[in-house]
Parts: sequence; structure tokens; C-alpha cells
Amino acid sequence: MPKIETTESLFFGLLGKTLTDDQLEMVLPRAKAELDGHDTKEKMLKLELNDTNRPDLWSAAGLARQLRTYEKGNPVLYDFFSTADESFETGNRELICHKEAKAVRPYSIGFAATGCKVTEDILLALIQSQEKLCFNFGRKRRTIAMGIYRSDLIHYPVHYTGADPDKTSFVPLGMDEKLTLRQMIEKHPKGIEYGHIVADKPVFPYLHDDEGEPLSFPPVINSARIGAVKVGDEDLFVEISGTRLKDLLLCASIMSCDMADLGFTILPLKVKFEEETEFGKEIVVPYYYQSPISCTKAQLAKVSGLELSDDEITASLARMGLHAFVDGETVYATVPEYRDDFLHAVDLIEDVIIGHGLGNYTPQMPTDFTIGRLSKTEELARKAKNIMVGLGFQEMIYNYLGSKKEYIDRMNITDKDAIYIANPMSENYEMVRPSIIPCLLESESVSGHATYPHSIFEVGKIAYLCPDTNSGTVTRNSLGFFSSNSRIGFNEASSYVNTLMYFLKKDYKLAELEGDNRFIPGRCAAIQIDGKTIGCFGEIHPAVLVNWGCNMPSIACEIDLDCLL
Repeated sequence: MPKIETTESLFFGLLGKTLTDDQLEMVLPRAKAELDGHDTKEKMLKLELNDTNRPDLWSAAGLARQLRTYEKGNPVLYDFFSTADESFETGNRELICHKEAKAVRPYSIGFAATGCKVTEDILLALIQSQEKLCFNFGRKRRTIAMGIYRSDLIHYPVHYTGADPDKTSFVPLGMDEKLTLRQMIEKHPKGIEYGHIVADKPVFPYLHDDEGEPLSFPPVINSARIGAVKVGDEDLFVEISGTRLKDLLLCASIMSCDMADLGFTILPLKVKFEEETEFGKEIVVPYYYQSPISCTKAQLAKVSGLELSDDEITASLARMGLHAFVDGETVYATVPEYRDDFLHAVDLIEDVIIGHGLGNYTPQMPTDFTIGRLSKTEELARKAKNIMVGLGFQEMIYNYLGSKKEYIDRMNITDKDAIYIANPMSENYEMVRPSIIPCLLESESVSGHATYPHSIFEVGKIAYLCPDTNSGTVTRNSLGFFSSNSRIGFNEASSYVNTLMYFLKKDYKLAELEGDNRFIPGRCAAIQIDGKTIGCFGEIHPAVLVNWGCNMPSIACEIDLDCLL
């Protein structure tokens, strides 16, 4: 969960009063937060946020806003947001987003701020907000990168484009020598940390003003001149670049509201896109794009268990920062500029519950009496585990996600029934395992130094495509075991299966197994109960053993435990 640190003076100044640790612990749950520590010597508060859907709370200003609003019951009004129907005069403050940047990071937006001298506390708060939004919400700058600059040194309009990494250069923040963009990702500490995000692109993102003065190389590093905000600066420019325009607009809304609470006057900025976007080719930022949210009173009563009057409902939502009204049997609410976490009517109901106060619920004794017990599936799984341990096997536990190379390619099978992850973090987690046997072979591949025989098993879940189900997939509880030594073969595998079925009290038959490239043809069999195939076993094919780097004869078996219930 996100954690923030803030000085007592800044946080309590924003809150409007000083609280003891006990008082803080009482009010922080209103923002799904808790006190993680208090350094009384350094006068620093450590706070943990328990809602990853509320990036607006990941700052001292945002958290104080929520607590202040909850206590006073008056949502904060910000007058610097434009809408699709109304915009503000921006003068010469413009940012032109050139189409050349589309090849690397297509969007950039921003706004300016003035009227408040940057103190040490404010500077640390801005840097922390910038890092939390880019690291947590922006996936370590992959999708969102933010820079804060000295606006008084900028000649507008600002230009965001794609630049030649070998011909574009400037002095980066923290250095004295001029480097090309490519040299920055090789030599600068931030370039080494974040340069991989754009290293393979034909052009690199580049931000400069109308006179060619460099601002930054997003998402890596600012320039040493315009991008070096210091204590005492009063005029700032905030720029946010990334891959999804709506996420950038939310970050701009959060930062602008936070800076307004810190004492800045927000100056909207006109952003011009050379290509059409979901919000048009021209937009004034900060920009309000959220849609109203609603729920019925019947939904509210069913989910919350509360019978609230219209005034109680609107007052509860006001404490959460929402302007709301009740029309007949429907509750309507306007989403605050800094929030984008309302996806369903239940999200609005949750805010009513929190705004009403969890402490206002009357405790009730449970009306149903139940006894905790193991499910039939778990009882069977435990019995199978005990039998396998008794046969001399060691239990293993594996991940359910893996790579196509492990689950398919090395097993010499097709992926026609495999379930792929739509947006995997890496190829190591690109699909759900369709079998336990590859996991067992992975362990064997790194155990060649251990004394033989090797006998391991796992009881776990597998999944594969199944068009006959509503979801198109099916998940099964499965037992897989593996054994390897110089003399092992089909007879040993058959004896293990026979012993297992005997103690599970299941009558079974063996049938010829064809077309399974994991096993040696003629040295494998299908396990059948009442004419239905519930598993298979056999000697692992030498080609599969070579794929895994194993050099000892091996057997494996897999049984669908759900079919034994």
C-alpha cells in the first residue's frame, strides 16, 4: 500500500488543527488511512493509505482535504477547471504536443501555478506527490511521468516532440556536462533507472520551450536550469506525459488541487494536439472530464443495510467531497475533479456508508449458526497428499502462472486450450498453467546434483479453455507426481497409480494413450473410471527431458481429483 511522509507543520496546517496520535488514529479511517509512525524528534508523520483506487489521497494535501471535508461536511470548490463546454483564457500559456512523439509517448499536458513561494516543506511535498503518482499510479514512469519547472524562465508555447536521441543534448539535472539523450540513459543515474522505458524507440520524448531551451527528457530527467526548482521559487510549470490521456488529466487534476490547497493560484494552460484525441485537438488543463454517478435508494438500502433519509444521504456524500441530490428514488452525485474511482453504483454506496460513519452501525448478533469444516475437495486433497508422502514423495508448491516456453514449448505440445494473460508483466507470467507436470520438471531440471531417486508431487489447480462453460475456461484440482532414477519405468509408475487408487478406494482401468508427446509411445496409459479418462501417466519422452536439461529416466502422472469426488 502507498505510504507517505509529511512534516507536522505542513499536515496540521492543511488540516487546520493539531491532533494527537490517538486522535489521528480515530479520524484517519475516514480516508482509509492509518498512522504508520510518528517521529516526534524530527516532527515527521508516516501515514499508510489503504485504498489504491484513490491516488488523490497519496499526499499530505489530498489526505488533509478528505479529513477536513469529512469534518466540515462541505465539499471543496475549485474554480480553475475547464470543461468540454467552457474553457478559460490562457494568454500565451500553451503546450503543443507534436505528432512525432506518438512513436514513443503520445501525450503531454500541463498547467502553471503562481502566488506561493516554495518552502522546504512545500518542495518536499511536491516531490513526494510527483514520485507517488508516477511510481505507483504511473507504473514506475512507464505510463505517467511528471516534471516541475521554473515557469518564469520558460518562453511559451512549450513543445513536446520526439527527438533524435543522438543529436539532441542538454545539461541534465544533477550534472554539469552536456549529454545527448542516449548518453543520459547510459550515464545519468535516473537514465540507468528509467531509460529502459524508451531505449528501444526510434525517437526519445523531448520537451523544450519556444526558443529551443530544453525543459526535460521525460520520463528520465529534467534540465539543470529550467527543471531545477528551488526553495524561494514562486512561478511553476507542471508537465505530465504518458500513454493514456485520461490518466494524465487525472494526475493534473490531483496536482492542481493539491497545489491550490498549498496556497498556489492555478493558471490553466491550453494544450494543442496535432492529431485528434478522445477530447478533441485542443483542451484547456486542468480539465474536468468525469461523468455523474448514481444509484437507487433500494440499492443503497440493500447493500448498506441502512434506511437513510434524503438529507442524511446527501450529507453523507458531502462529507466525502461529493455534491449530491436525491430525485425520487435515485441518488445523483457529481464526481470531484480529483477522483476517478466511481465505476459502479456500489462505489457511490460505499461513500455513503463511510460518510455516514461506520461507528454509527448498531452491532448485531449473527442470525445464522454455522460450523467450519473442510470441504469434500479439501478432504480428498489431504488424503491424496498423505498417500503420496507415504509412498516416499516430497510435496512441492508452485506458482499458477508461467511462460509458454515452460508450459508448452518444452513439453512438445500445442497451446490450443491454453489460457493466456492479456497484459502480462513479463513473459514469465504470460499464461495459466494447463498441467502440473511442467512445474515438476522445472524442479528436476535444477536438481541434477541431488542424490537419486527424486520423487516429488503437488496437489494444486490447473486451468484450460472450455467453450462449454459460461466463462469459456475451467479450473480443476489436480494431483501431479514425478519420479526419476536410473531404473525407473512404466511398471513403477503403474504401481504408484495402483497404490494411490487402492487407498482412495477407486476402481479404475488403463487404456491406450495416443498422441501425447510428453510420453514415450507405448510406455504410457490413460486412467479411466466408468469409461471417463481422469488422468494419464507414463515415461517422459527423451526429447522433453532434453528440453528441460534432464539426463535421467523419469516418469510422471497427473490425475484430475475433481473427477474422484
